[in-house]
Amino acid sequence: MGKISRISGPVVIADEVSGCKMYDVVKVGHLGLIGEIIRLSGDTATIQVYEDTSGIRPGEPVENTGMALSIELGPGLLQSIYDGIARPLNKMEEKSGAFISRGIVVNTLDRDKKWEFTPIVNKGDKVISGDVIGTVQETETILHKILVPHGVNGEVKSVNKGSFKVDEVVCNIDGKDVMLMQKWEVRRRRPYTNKLPPDVLLKTGQRVIDTFFPIAKGGAACIPGPFGSGKTVTQQALAKWSDAQIVVYVGCGERGNEMTEVLVEFPHLEDPRTGKPLMERTVLIANTSNMPVAAREASIYTGVTIAEYYRDMGYDVALMADSTSRWAEAMREIGGRLEEMPGEEGYPAYLGRRLAEFYERAGRVVCLGEDKRTGSITMIGAVSPPGGDISEPVSQNTLRVTKVFLALDASLAYRRHFPSIHWLKSYSLYFESLREWFSSNADADFINNRNAAMDILQKEAELQEVVQLVGPDSLPESEQAVLGTAKILREDFLQQNAFVDYDMFTPIHKQYLMLKMILHLHRKILGAIESGVPYKKVLEKQDLFERIARMKEISPEKNMEKDFKAVEDFVNESVSQLVKGV
Repeated sequence: MGKISRISGPVVIADEVSGCKMYDVVKVGHLGLIGEIIRLSGDTATIQVYEDTSGIRPGEPVENTGMALSIELGPGLLQSIYDGIARPLNKMEEKSGAFISRGIVVNTLDRDKKWEFTPIVNKGDKVISGDVIGTVQETETILHKILVPHGVNGEVKSVNKGSFKVDEVVCNIDGKDVMLMQKWEVRRRRPYTNKLPPDVLLKTGQRVIDTFFPIAKGGAACIPGPFGSGKTVTQQALAKWSDAQIVVYVGCGERGNEMTEVLVEFPHLEDPRTGKPLMERTVLIANTSNMPVAAREASIYTGVTIAEYYRDMGYDVALMADSTSRWAEAMREIGGRLEEMPGEEGYPAYLGRRLAEFYERAGRVVCLGEDKRTGSITMIGAVSPPGGDISEPVSQNTLRVTKVFLALDASLAYRRHFPSIHWLKSYSLYFESLREWFSSNADADFINNRNAAMDILQKEAELQEVVQLVGPDSLPESEQAVLGTAKILREDFLQQNAFVDYDMFTPIHKQYLMLKMILHLHRKILGAIESGVPYKKVLEKQDLFERIARMKEISPEKNMEKDFKAVEDFVNESVSQLVKGV
């Protein structure tokens, strides 16, 4: 037991503390505010407090719990909304009303609810860390696997079947009791057997991402963009449509109204694959910009620890961090109060290392256990650079450790072009590792077609400077065709409408056929121009361009190949008529 000697916002200095370790959780003041030791000097501890410290005075007691910041992992995490240190908001509201009281203690998992446990091991079986000893049907769509805790190995002495609370013993392994829940320190990564290469695509159904800037399962992507460019909208689309089985959404320091929108909308979103509510496979962590900064810093670790827990069951998890800029700002504020030497733009010198440590917890892995199941965590972090300037430290350090850069452009958002990902500023470094996947699941020409389309879009950008000076009519016919095809690519391929069933999600093979058809049209038009057909004459064939624009309406479930063949025949016949008319 120590006592407070100095207070500076969320940073508290306590004297006369002994036997403490770095990152021990402590209770500060008479209210018992939750804090964490971040610096030790003799018997003096520096503590970052996860709650508002107003009203706390020097001389009040500080009690050490002897444990690092840990969270409870077990059935009941899904469909829940937590604060930055994994306290369920609905339980906190029941205790304190609409305005959360300070010092409130709430368990992460409900202690009263019973879960039906079905064991899959028998008495006398040998098990090792990470083995599945039984299952619990957590939601209608997700089977929760109860794992042997890390560091526990041996013979099953007893195992029980039936309904249990999360803190009741269901199995005994060599004298060690195993419950439905386990605790884990959030700053310590959960172990695995080995990491696998990123050679499986995270299918998102968004054409600009899957075709042009793909994300691998277990990969890391960043979405930087200025205010109003659609970062949160893009992350919500990825949460809904990606083929990850579990979604962990961390609202880290975002505006209250924006986070409220997420909390209100997510419970009403329908999972397109099961028809059930999307919340059945989602965990939400809410830490808005007016909440204490220390809890904001912890919320990122809380989210990734929950993601690792479901990964260890063999699930593919998508972690949405919105936004890491606010996380970095929390580190900067605490660093300033600790009087640390500031780095670039006032951020702490260890900013790059912290970001790297966070994104390194992504990956597709072979989990612990005899069954060698695989799971993955794909991290998609939003970055909110001031004024959209990505040369600032958070954006630059994030780019160093992520392999996909989805550059959002406010001007595209203002033109109602969604997803507002700029095709010339973005990039993905996963193409080589995904080449074989695209060949097997789409076509061997998939990446070549993508590169050909990018060449057209880059050529358009070069020609725009000339067009602004002398107008499009002064360009050669073939270059006018490039501008026309680029317009089709932008409006009919890269742009998607989230409010119509046929366009909100596009399977990979349909994406391939759409792009192939646009490039086929381009080649046919260039051939017609070489035969003497003026490009103005081509533009008069409005039914031709309308047929291409309506490709997105083709159902992937009914005769898709036949329908695209009909479009190809129409293109061939239309261009042939133009050539014959010369």
